[in-house]
Amino acid sequence: METTLYLTRHGQTQWNLAKKMQGHKDSPLTQTGVQQAQWLGERLSTVSFDAIYCSSSPRAITTACIISGNRLTEILKLDALQEINMGLWEGQNIEQITQDYPTQFNQFFSEPHLYQPTGQGESYSQLMTRTLPTIQNILTKHKGKQVLIVTHRITLKAIMSYFMKKQLHEIGSMPDIHPTALCKITFHDEVANIDLYGDTAHYRE
Repeated sequence: METTLYLTRHGQTQWNLAKKMQGHKDSPLTQTGVQQAQWLGERLSTVSFDAIYCSSSPRAITTACIISGNRLTEILKLDALQEINMGLWEGQNIEQITQDYPTQFNQFFSEPHLYQPTGQGESYSQLMTRTLPTIQNILTKHKGKQVLIVTHRITLKAIMSYFMKKQLHEIGSMPDIHPTALCKITFHDEVANIDLYGDTAHYRE
Protein backbone atom coordinates (compact mmCIF):
# COMPACT_ATOMS: atom_id res chain seq x y z
CA MET A 1 0.00 0.00 0.00
CA GLU A 2 1.50 3.33 -1.09
CA THR A 3 0.81 6.63 0.66
CA THR A 4 1.98 9.81 -1.07
CA LEU A 5 2.56 13.21 0.48
CA TYR A 6 2.96 16.22 -1.81
CA LEU A 7 4.33 19.11 0.23
CA THR A 8 4.93 22.69 -0.84
CA ARG A 9 5.64 26.17 0.43
CA HIS A 10 3.24 29.07 -0.24
CA GLY A 11 3.83 31.38 -3.22
CA GLN A 12 5.98 34.51 -3.07
CA THR A 13 4.57 37.23 -0.77
CA GLN A 14 4.94 41.01 -0.54
CA TRP A 15 7.12 40.63 2.56
CA ASN A 16 9.33 38.11 0.74
CA LEU A 17 9.97 40.84 -1.83
CA ALA A 18 10.45 43.51 0.85
CA LYS A 19 12.86 41.17 2.70
CA LYS A 20 10.81 41.11 5.89
CA MET A 21 10.48 38.11 8.21
CA GLN A 22 6.94 36.70 8.39
CA GLY A 23 6.60 33.76 10.77
CA HIS A 24 3.09 33.82 12.29
CA LYS A 25 2.43 37.28 10.83
CA ASP A 26 1.21 37.42 7.26
CA SER A 27 1.44 39.32 4.01
CA PRO A 28 -0.46 38.68 0.75
CA LEU A 29 0.86 36.83 -2.27
CA THR A 30 2.41 38.93 -5.03
CA GLN A 31 1.28 38.54 -8.64
CA THR A 32 4.33 36.28 -9.08
CA GLY A 33 3.27 34.26 -6.01
CA VAL A 34 -0.20 33.71 -7.50
CA GLN A 35 1.43 32.64 -10.78
CA GLN A 36 3.75 30.20 -8.98
CA ALA A 37 0.73 28.59 -7.33
CA GLN A 38 -1.09 28.39 -10.67
CA TRP A 39 1.94 26.71 -12.28
CA LEU A 40 2.10 24.13 -9.49
CA GLY A 41 -1.65 23.65 -9.76
CA GLU A 42 -1.25 22.81 -13.45
CA ARG A 43 1.64 20.48 -12.68
CA LEU A 44 -0.50 18.59 -10.13
CA SER A 45 -3.76 18.78 -12.11
CA THR A 46 -3.81 15.03 -12.82
CA VAL A 47 -3.29 14.04 -9.16
CA SER A 48 -6.46 12.97 -7.33
CA PHE A 49 -5.94 14.32 -3.83
CA ASP A 50 -7.83 12.45 -1.13
CA ALA A 51 -7.07 15.24 1.34
CA ILE A 52 -5.63 18.77 1.29
CA TYR A 53 -4.13 20.37 4.39
CA CYS A 54 -2.63 23.81 4.80
CA SER A 55 -1.27 26.17 7.40
CA SER A 56 -3.88 28.54 8.84
CA SER A 57 -1.82 31.53 7.60
CA PRO A 58 -3.70 33.38 4.81
CA ARG A 59 -0.73 33.13 2.40
CA ALA A 60 -0.80 29.33 2.68
CA ILE A 61 -4.61 29.16 2.43
CA THR A 62 -4.57 31.30 -0.75
CA THR A 63 -1.85 29.08 -2.25
CA ALA A 64 -3.76 25.89 -1.37
CA CYS A 65 -6.97 27.25 -2.93
CA ILE A 66 -5.18 28.10 -6.19
CA ILE A 67 -3.45 24.70 -6.39
CA SER A 68 -6.69 22.91 -5.54
CA GLY A 69 -8.42 24.50 -8.52
CA ASN A 70 -11.82 22.95 -9.26
CA ARG A 71 -11.41 20.02 -6.87
CA LEU A 72 -14.23 19.54 -4.38
CA THR A 73 -11.79 18.28 -1.72
CA GLU A 74 -12.14 20.31 1.49
CA ILE A 75 -9.02 22.31 2.44
CA LEU A 76 -8.31 21.68 6.13
CA LYS A 77 -6.53 24.55 7.84
CA LEU A 78 -4.21 23.71 10.76
CA ASP A 79 -2.32 26.00 13.15
CA ALA A 80 0.21 23.17 13.58
CA LEU A 81 1.39 23.73 9.99
CA GLN A 82 2.16 27.43 10.50
CA GLU A 83 5.65 28.82 10.02
CA ILE A 84 8.10 28.83 12.94
CA ASN A 85 7.19 31.67 15.31
CA MET A 86 9.99 34.24 14.90
CA GLY A 87 9.10 36.32 17.95
CA LEU A 88 10.26 39.96 17.77
CA TRP A 89 11.63 39.47 14.25
CA GLU A 90 8.18 39.16 12.68
CA GLY A 91 7.42 42.11 10.41
CA GLN A 92 11.00 43.37 10.76
CA ASN A 93 13.34 44.03 7.86
CA ILE A 94 16.09 41.41 7.49
CA GLU A 95 18.76 44.12 7.22
CA GLN A 96 17.72 45.51 10.62
CA ILE A 97 17.63 42.04 12.20
CA THR A 98 21.14 41.22 10.96
CA GLN A 99 22.39 44.46 12.56
CA ASP A 100 20.58 43.93 15.87
CA TYR A 101 20.97 40.13 16.20
CA PRO A 102 23.88 39.06 13.92
CA THR A 103 24.74 35.84 15.80
CA GLN A 104 21.14 34.68 16.24
CA PHE A 105 20.27 35.46 12.62
CA ASN A 106 23.20 33.37 11.39
CA GLN A 107 22.20 30.54 13.75
CA PHE A 108 18.59 30.70 12.53
CA PHE A 109 19.63 29.65 9.03
CA SER A 110 23.01 27.94 9.51
CA GLU A 111 23.10 26.47 13.04
CA PRO A 112 19.48 25.71 13.95
CA HIS A 113 20.49 23.55 16.94
CA LEU A 114 22.00 26.69 18.56
CA TYR A 115 19.26 29.16 17.60
CA GLN A 116 17.21 30.65 20.44
CA PRO A 117 14.28 32.94 19.54
CA THR A 118 13.94 36.57 20.61
CA GLY A 119 10.71 37.31 22.45
CA GLN A 120 7.88 34.78 22.26
CA GLY A 121 9.28 32.83 19.30
CA GLU A 122 9.95 29.11 18.84
CA SER A 123 13.15 27.09 18.65
CA TYR A 124 13.50 24.49 15.90
CA SER A 125 12.87 21.75 18.49
CA GLN A 126 9.60 23.40 19.52
CA LEU A 127 8.61 23.73 15.86
CA MET A 128 9.17 20.00 15.30
CA THR A 129 7.29 19.09 18.48
CA ARG A 130 4.35 21.11 17.17
CA THR A 131 4.44 19.92 13.55
CA LEU A 132 5.60 16.29 13.34
CA PRO A 133 2.75 14.68 15.35
CA THR A 134 0.30 16.38 12.97
CA ILE A 135 2.12 14.92 9.95
CA GLN A 136 2.04 11.47 11.56
CA ASN A 137 -1.70 11.86 12.21
CA ILE A 138 -2.26 12.79 8.57
CA LEU A 139 -0.31 9.70 7.45
CA THR A 140 -2.29 7.44 9.80
CA LYS A 141 -5.62 8.91 8.74
CA HIS A 142 -4.93 8.74 4.99
CA LYS A 143 -3.02 5.48 4.62
CA GLY A 144 -2.86 4.43 0.96
CA LYS A 145 -4.02 7.88 -0.16
CA GLN A 146 -2.57 10.98 -1.88
CA VAL A 147 -2.35 14.09 0.27
CA LEU A 148 -1.36 17.70 -0.43
CA ILE A 149 0.19 19.82 2.37
CA VAL A 150 0.80 23.56 1.92
CA THR A 151 3.07 25.06 4.56
CA HIS A 152 6.13 27.33 4.95
CA ARG A 153 9.85 27.45 4.27
CA ILE A 154 11.29 26.52 7.69
CA THR A 155 8.39 24.25 8.67
CA LEU A 156 8.78 22.33 5.42
CA LYS A 157 12.55 22.00 5.86
CA ALA A 158 11.95 20.65 9.38
CA ILE A 159 9.40 18.10 8.12
CA MET A 160 11.67 17.00 5.29
CA SER A 161 14.68 16.73 7.63
CA TYR A 162 12.74 14.25 9.77
CA PHE A 163 11.90 11.95 6.85
CA MET A 164 15.43 12.32 5.45
CA LYS A 165 16.69 11.13 8.87
CA LYS A 166 18.77 14.27 9.45
CA GLN A 167 19.83 15.61 12.83
CA LEU A 168 18.76 19.07 14.00
CA HIS A 169 22.16 20.62 13.26
CA GLU A 170 21.99 19.35 9.65
CA ILE A 171 18.87 21.35 8.75
CA GLY A 172 21.04 24.44 8.18
CA SER A 173 22.93 22.76 5.33
CA MET A 174 19.78 21.51 3.55
CA PRO A 175 19.03 23.32 0.26
CA ASP A 176 16.60 26.22 0.47
CA ILE A 177 12.95 25.65 -0.49
CA HIS A 178 11.66 28.33 -2.86
CA PRO A 179 8.02 29.51 -3.12
CA THR A 180 5.74 26.65 -4.31
CA ALA A 181 8.77 24.34 -4.70
CA LEU A 182 7.51 20.76 -4.59
CA CYS A 183 8.53 17.99 -2.22
CA LYS A 184 7.14 14.48 -2.60
CA ILE A 185 7.42 11.54 -0.22
CA THR A 186 6.07 8.07 -0.92
CA PHE A 187 5.60 5.58 1.90
CA HIS A 188 5.69 1.80 1.46
CA ASP A 189 4.98 -0.07 4.70
CA GLU A 190 5.82 3.15 6.56
CA VAL A 191 9.26 3.41 4.94
CA ALA A 192 9.69 6.91 3.51
CA ASN A 193 11.16 7.46 0.06
CA ILE A 194 12.02 11.04 -0.93
CA ASP A 195 10.99 11.43 -4.57
CA LEU A 196 11.32 15.22 -4.81
CA TYR A 197 12.88 17.94 -2.66
CA GLY A 198 12.35 21.63 -3.40
CA ASP A 199 11.63 20.95 -7.07
CA THR A 200 10.74 24.00 -9.21
CA ALA A 201 10.34 22.30 -12.60
CA HIS A 202 6.94 24.05 -12.96
CA TYR A 203 8.53 27.54 -12.91
CA ARG A 204 8.27 29.20 -16.32
CA GLU A 205 10.47 32.27 -15.91
